[in-house]
Amino acid sequence: MPQPDDTIAVNVVVEITTVSLKAIVENAKRLSGRNEKGHYTVDTADKVSEMISRFLFEKNFEQFTTNPENYK
Repeated sequence: MPQPDDTIAVNVVVEITTVSLKAIVENAKRLSGRNEKGHYTVDTADKVSEMISRFLFEKNFEQFTTNPENYK
């Protein structure tokens, strides 16, 4: 996922629905497949992070944060 040069990684607690988490994990496993030992070849926690970050970039979180009305 292309990102602007001026980003940093921030570790936070984010609330998402169990349906969302289940969908990310199931789709990531299905799309990555298994290795020769039968283990999935994807880190599902990294995929959750990637999905949330992509959503924030696509939905322009930066613009959202600059509006004082969103802090109420």
